[in-house]
Amino acid sequence: MRTRPLKVALLGCGVVGSEVARIMTTHADDLTARIGAPVELAGVAVRRPDRVREGIAPGLVTTDATALVKRGDIDVVVEVIGGIEPARTLITTAFEHGASVVSANKALLAQDGAALHAVAEQHGRDLYYEAAVAGAIPLIRPLRESLAGDKINRVMGIVNGTTNFILDAMDSTGAGYQEALDEATALGYAEADPTADVEGFDAAAKAAILAGIAFHTRVRLDDVYREGMTEVTAADFASAKEMGCTIKLLAICERAGDGASVTARVHPAMIPLSHPLASVRGAYNAVFVESDAAGQLMFYGPGAGGSPTASAVLGDLVAVCRNRIGGATGPGESAYAALPVSPMGDVVTRYHISLDVADKPGVLAQVATVFAEHGVSIDTVRQSGKDGEASLVVVTHRASDAALTGTVEALRKLDTVRGVASIMRVEGE
Repeated sequence: MRTRPLKVALLGCGVVGSEVARIMTTHADDLTARIGAPVELAGVAVRRPDRVREGIAPGLVTTDATALVKRGDIDVVVEVIGGIEPARTLITTAFEHGASVVSANKALLAQDGAALHAVAEQHGRDLYYEAAVAGAIPLIRPLRESLAGDKINRVMGIVNGTTNFILDAMDSTGAGYQEALDEATALGYAEADPTADVEGFDAAAKAAILAGIAFHTRVRLDDVYREGMTEVTAADFASAKEMGCTIKLLAICERAGDGASVTARVHPAMIPLSHPLASVRGAYNAVFVESDAAGQLMFYGPGAGGSPTASAVLGDLVAVCRNRIGGATGPGESAYAALPVSPMGDVVTRYHISLDVADKPGVLAQVATVFAEHGVSIDTVRQSGKDGEASLVVVTHRASDAALTGTVEALRKLDTVRGVASIMRVEGE
């Protein structure tokens, strides 16, 4: 066994970083046995050095992250500070000074993953980021290693625990969105500003990463269609239940029917209660993978939090340290397929549309005509109303998003349509 310790620099010591440091200390003997050499925490870069950090020697703490990654004796840099800068510059500097990198930075990887992989390859170093997508759930490594010989056709999942907690609460209690959000905030599942979660930004970054790995194609955050869940109502859940469905905020990455392009999108959707994702409760995450040879696989577990995320970070750290000892590197970026990313208008799925209409003869015929004119076939219609007010719930057969958008625009122009109450995609059938 190698006796010289592998030196690790930790960038960030918040909820995740402090847990990484704790595990490195308490599990030091096990990590040594698994890696084949001791690992040593050589420095911890923070913004507030005066804060007490239990288990971390004060002498290891620094505010000069740049000097830490430039030291030259650092074998692995663990980046858990998040954001674009200074994380991007620090990671690049680490590669240039001989260190490999383990990151949990989904936003940076979704935006600049290709450039970071290029710098890592240039300097013969590793870039690992299992913790960037689904916390403790092993997902990136199975996609880029275990399924490397297979053809992945679709990745669909719940990749944000905050939104799943809120939607699950709405489903199980009948609460409205704001009431469920308030509960999530009180319990610590939602941030004081939940925008990144509830508007789908967090899930979109993860979708970009997953699509890139699954389809061997560069997919950036800007390529991902994003729609938040703040407009989902108790009435939507009532309609979903009548269809034998529930509602989840889904990240969906898939090949087009001819396999010549890919799409990546995040939006709320109805899914049948029979689908495995429908039973994912609370703040848990789950990702459903469909491939040619392996068939259907589901990965499930806690998707956020200090301990789960630290678990993924430590798994990457062990792998990178093993590579370091062996003088090798693990899988880098695989973008050979270079498939184009199709716009949302090309996506084909089913839709649930709820309309407020006048309660008089001929309304249903007018609405049906608009659907027919735009090439959208109706599967079922449910009508209810009284005192001159009525609602129509239309569920379509599969149609393109562009055709559906045109249909809705035309419906809004009808005098008999008072408003389009909701539009929701139906997935997982």
